[in-house]
Amino acid sequence: MKVTQEKLPASQIGLEIEITPEKTQKTYEQVIQNLSRTANIPGFRKGKVPRQILLQRLGIVRIKAAALEELIQDGITEAVKQEDIKAIGQPRLRSSFDDLITTYEPGKPLVIEAAVDVPPEVTLNKYTGLELKAEEVKPDPERVNQVLESEREQRSTLIPVSGRAAQIGDTAIIDFQGFLTKAEGEEGEPEPIPGGEATDFQVELQEDKFIPGFISGMIGMNPEETREITAQFPDPYVNEELSGKAANFTVTLKEIKEKELPELNDDFAQEVSEYETLAELRSSLEERYQKEAEQKTRNNKQEALLAELSNYIEAEIPETMVQQEVEAMLTQTAMRLQQQGLDVRKLFTPEIIPQLRERSRGEAVERLKRSLALREIGEKESIKVTEEELQIKVTDLMEQYSQEDVDEATLRNAVEDDLLTEKIVDWLLEHSTVELVPEGSLKPAEDDTKDEASEEEAITEEEASSEAESAE
Repeated sequence: MKVTQEKLPASQIGLEIEITPEKTQKTYEQVIQNLSRTANIPGFRKGKVPRQILLQRLGIVRIKAAALEELIQDGITEAVKQEDIKAIGQPRLRSSFDDLITTYEPGKPLVIEAAVDVPPEVTLNKYTGLELKAEEVKPDPERVNQVLESEREQRSTLIPVSGRAAQIGDTAIIDFQGFLTKAEGEEGEPEPIPGGEATDFQVELQEDKFIPGFISGMIGMNPEETREITAQFPDPYVNEELSGKAANFTVTLKEIKEKELPELNDDFAQEVSEYETLAELRSSLEERYQKEAEQKTRNNKQEALLAELSNYIEAEIPETMVQQEVEAMLTQTAMRLQQQGLDVRKLFTPEIIPQLRERSRGEAVERLKRSLALREIGEKESIKVTEEELQIKVTDLMEQYSQEDVDEATLRNAVEDDLLTEKIVDWLLEHSTVELVPEGSLKPAEDDTKDEASEEEAITEEEASSEAESAE
């Protein structure tokens, strides 16, 4: 089979494939034989339909089309294999199928044109001696105290108090009943708020624990005191019928309690952690947050490095790779959202998915360029992951996830990619100049060409922005 290659834009190879007369005839005859065995022609048993009758009933065009489909598929597959082309994704036909039906004659050569995506050529104009700035993250010295105080709050007990009025931070036991406020000039009895009534209701006196105005209206009340409190439902509100509406509450304060926090000592440390002393617990937390800060600093250095490196990368990314990367990004985001308990089906609707794909293209191309550049540098500098390094990491992870169904081969490939990327980045950092600057001092550069953050990532940040602190 004669094949002529042509380099096309966007990392594609064009193929002109000439299929031999013998092949065009053989395929045509095979199609007729297959149709004669399966075609249901009135008056004839299957497999006994005369050739001329079959051609008349089914039509030459239909038979040629069926033969062409096989010739095209087999021809392109064989051409890619013959030319040893490292194809990405499925090849596409460049010839017009209708034109091929017109020109195709069994027993004569058939020329088809196709295109196939191939790995892009990467040009690195520079990758050593890079100069960059990265923000240095330092641990917040108050964070340990905040975590310990949070643990004390969680283990606090409520103690009844008397002889004073309610104040912020107390826990109050109340009876209340709420009514929607009538508009000026509106007549009739006040309308009770659905569900706006309770007896012996326990509420912590913090402004975010109830609708605006309710908690502040209780400050200064004494036990057995009843007070009329004006409040307003926020807009929007979970119950749309109450959104933005004003309300009056009749509140009776029955009891005040205050939190009694456990003493911060060695006993407390033993209760909340595996450590014997408070000093050991503090040291462990300080070490953890120091490592977190160092990792964030490293991430900043890596991101600054890759951003600078991208200025020197030239590569035409084939569409197949872009689409694969976009799908991978959306899948990863969907999995994160699902792990956070969100209903992915409501977020990734058929209407929004095309928009998400389009918004993700820019980031996908950038990620691919960086990844390809790192692999190119790894090959140029002979940076590799040793079998020992790989096995240690894989063994450790298999032990961590021993209770889960983990495919070791898949894990091994992922770990090898991660370790290789890490080693290449370390090499690049060693051969670059990095100036560490205070956290928050680098203002993100405005880039009008960069795609906006994809919709699902915005959802992730909005729905799952809080970090759970633990002293374990």
